[in-house]
Amino acid sequence: MNFRQLAVSRRSLTIATAFVGVVSLALGAHAALNKRSLDAARAVATEQVGEATNASRIALVIGNGHYPDANAPLAQPINDARALTAQLRRTGFDVDVVEDANRDDMQRAIGRLKSKIKPDTVVMLFFGGYGVQVGRESYMIPVDAAIWKETDVRRQGVSVESVLEAMKEQGARAKLVVIDASRRNPYERRFRAYSHGLAPINAPDNALILTSATPGKVADDSRGANSVLMSELLANLTAQGAGVETVFNKTRIAITRASEGEQVPSVSSSLLEDVSFAGAEKAGS
Repeated sequence: MNFRQLAVSRRSLTIATAFVGVVSLALGAHAALNKRSLDAARAVATEQVGEATNASRIALVIGNGHYPDANAPLAQPINDARALTAQLRRTGFDVDVVEDANRDDMQRAIGRLKSKIKPDTVVMLFFGGYGVQVGRESYMIPVDAAIWKETDVRRQGVSVESVLEAMKEQGARAKLVVIDASRRNPYERRFRAYSHGLAPINAPDNALILTSATPGKVADDSRGANSVLMSELLANLTAQGAGVETVFNKTRIAITRASEGEQVPSVSSSLLEDVSFAGAEKAGS
């Protein structure tokens, strides 16, 4: 082999080596890019799953007991509010609890609730105290309400339906309502045309509503520290893995049987998915 042939061979070898290096670098860069893309996709998927499984759970709990127009304070609504708050917090709810709320207190609390609602939020409202129905709507009565006629109820009360509508407008995923207000109230003799108890509460999409008595009926308070409704509700809330619709229906059946049909709670459902209370139990609670 002469000198010229040797030079050509060496040059060819150098070119081939350089070509292999370029190809290797390209393949390595492509693999690294694919890995980064895969890692990013996995991170997004994990984040989305986390968001889906850790939907926020918030509640507004109102217990009104001291009404100036009543002959005596109601002890049970405040006890009920405290007991329910403790249980909901154990199951992962962010609870805003208000006791003996006047109308401004209630409106501010509802405003706070609305500000927390996101599209994935499970929202719960509890009200214990006096309730009045007017024009097929049920109103929660603040402790400072001065009620002498039906227009006073509309002006000074807080409509349950209006709170449900606010939940819907904010995009809440599921809406849960418990109203323990089917009591004989101190205003009933002031109206010419008076309807006992509460009106049927229409459930918007994906909502579940429990009231302490059938629409148009009243229920007498028991002698216990908690109302019959709350006692049974709390007993069923602790059932392992129980869905909220099952909890509400078991509460209704237990009260109906215990009262021999004298008190029949009402459950209205339009739930599209069930919600578990016990599923989010905090460790160590």
